[in-house]
Amino acid sequence: MLMKRLSLVISLALAISANGQPEKRKMPDVPLMRQIFHNNIDKAQANILKSDGADDAYFAPLNDEQANKELTDKVTSVIDDMQIDIEINNSLDNNNKIKYLRGISEMLNSFDAAFRNKSIKPELFPALVKAYKEAQQLEFFSNSIAPVVERNEMEVGDILVKLYPFEKNSGLKASKDNLVLKNMKRHPNQVMQILARFPNVPFADSVIREVAKRNQEEVYNYASAGNFLSRKIINSEDSLVKIIGKMASMRTGRLYFPFLDDLYKGNKTFDDITPSLDDDEKYFDLLVKTQVAYAGRMANGETPLVYKTLENKVRQKAIETYVNVINGLHEENDDIRFKKIESLDPIELYYVAVMGADQIYTSSYLGVYKRIFQKMKMQNAADTLLNAVNFDHFKKWIKIAAGYNTLDDFLKKMDSANATALMKNFVSNLDKTTTLEDAVDVADSYASISNTNLKKFILNEVQNNQSQVKTERGKNIYSILNTIFLSMDSTNKVDITSTLGIQPVHFVPNALLKDTTGRVIIQQYFYGDKDGNNVFSVFLSQFRNANWKIIDKPEWVEVMSTKGSKVTIYANKPLDENQDLDAKAQKNLNEYLYKNGIDPTIVIHRGHSYYVHYTIEQLPPSAKVVLLGSCGGYNNLNDVLSICPEAHIISSKQIGSGLINGPMISLISDNVRQGKDLNWPQIWSTLEKRFVDPTRKERFEDYVPPHKNLGAIFIIAYNRLEQKSSI
Repeated sequence: MLMKRLSLVISLALAISANGQPEKRKMPDVPLMRQIFHNNIDKAQANILKSDGADDAYFAPLNDEQANKELTDKVTSVIDDMQIDIEINNSLDNNNKIKYLRGISEMLNSFDAAFRNKSIKPELFPALVKAYKEAQQLEFFSNSIAPVVERNEMEVGDILVKLYPFEKNSGLKASKDNLVLKNMKRHPNQVMQILARFPNVPFADSVIREVAKRNQEEVYNYASAGNFLSRKIINSEDSLVKIIGKMASMRTGRLYFPFLDDLYKGNKTFDDITPSLDDDEKYFDLLVKTQVAYAGRMANGETPLVYKTLENKVRQKAIETYVNVINGLHEENDDIRFKKIESLDPIELYYVAVMGADQIYTSSYLGVYKRIFQKMKMQNAADTLLNAVNFDHFKKWIKIAAGYNTLDDFLKKMDSANATALMKNFVSNLDKTTTLEDAVDVADSYASISNTNLKKFILNEVQNNQSQVKTERGKNIYSILNTIFLSMDSTNKVDITSTLGIQPVHFVPNALLKDTTGRVIIQQYFYGDKDGNNVFSVFLSQFRNANWKIIDKPEWVEVMSTKGSKVTIYANKPLDENQDLDAKAQKNLNEYLYKNGIDPTIVIHRGHSYYVHYTIEQLPPSAKVVLLGSCGGYNNLNDVLSICPEAHIISSKQIGSGLINGPMISLISDNVRQGKDLNWPQIWSTLEKRFVDPTRKERFEDYVPPHKNLGAIFIIAYNRLEQKSSI
């Protein structure tokens, strides 16, 4: 900027010789062939000065005036001096002068682009200029620029290695390898992703070995990719990586993967596992035995490899092989319905119940529970069972037993002292885990327990832990549980809303459901399978009356109230799922609502449990009521509340039923249309009177209303408390 530096700020910063500062250096005559490179530098300087949003000669990207002056000096005076130094350097011929001037221009343009897209901090510009000078000196003497790249930040090095003067430098490859390593250190969770782009770095094998120690799943996935990196993994000499690579190269590798720890430690061979692969029952038996063994090792402080993968495979097989079968035969007699599980031993049945908890029907669970103890004809059978599974998932077992009213019976099947100890353990150490799942299980269990003495015992244990726990997290967990549990007894007169600082849990005010126009918006998500089409037809038939009118659109319907308060129900059509037309309809409806400022406050999932995550992904934050007519486990609650922080959630302990969902939705819609608050105790009381036949009664009992969804209430209260603590 030799001819353009007119800013008063810059003039003051540089001062004049009369104030004791050196005079501005003058540029010697520049041959015409090099003037274009100086002009390019001037343009690049001007662009950087404007990149802070102000069209002046001052670069001010920071909130520090002195730092901005120094940055401006670097962009202007220092760069000008670098140009002069190149021109007056008699040891540089014309080609070298052009090379280094071009390098300065490229450096400035690269910084400008990176700064504008926020991939480099402006504070790094001085380091970049210094690094360029050092690299230029090294390049002139044919030395490696790698030391310069190594001691600078990744963003500085990334610009240097792409500049024209250094494209043939002897240290270019080492510099690029160093940048890959820096990128990995900065993004440790993306190491394999980075390595896949640069598989030839000299430390690739070391990186793969290290990743294999902490994330075997990721190494397996990359080993299966069929590219250069996968071949490198498969050919590794490291014993762990070699086993993973062998699995990844096998057609049935995924079936072996849950047993990785035993294979690595030599407890099993591939030949030991192979005979079970083609037999679901033998494979499940092997999975369960391994799960039990791993649980015992974890109790002793070990962490077996791919433990979560094993657990997920046990869950998958329990549901696919057993739970889905006995659920599907729910209308058959027990001999036919439970024939599939007759050959299972009590331990295997335990895992069918625990791992299939989110999918299993009430009657299916009761059939499994009954068969466990029919096969355990011994005193204190419950003690024996828990010891046999090394107390694996015992808190989940207690939650399920409480939910299906078998907890009292289970505790009676064990020594009374052990029963007391078990329930103490159930409530203790809730702050020692990395998630809130155990605390949510305790909350949900309390809501299901009818035994007064047992409820009192759990409440006392919560209060004991509250008084003894030392961590802030623990105090929060037990304090919230204590408040929620006390509020369940009206004689305690605990106002849970004011005490925990959350919205009312027993009702949703009608006014809270209305948008700015006074209309209540309900959105339903349908899916394009056979059941979805049937349910959609039933849904429409319920609203073909004088209180509603149906407007048909190509991809959705709009059901509008004609009497009472203004209510509109938007529901996508269950178009062909095989062509993803249902997903397209949902997407287009969501976009229509968003563009028109239409915010649903009641959102309803209409579909099987395997569709529910698609609905949750599309939940609008405006939702105040969310009905999940499918499995209502902890993960679903947490996912919903992460989007709609204080939503009232209606969930089911099992797969949702259209027999229940339809009447429930109709009642909720009519309550809203009549301008009523959604009073959950009253709504549930009304529905109980409607569902009197055994099938509907059983299904309805699996639905949890918002005011009894203590797990959801706990999460809402905990998140609110965490927000207050962070302020």
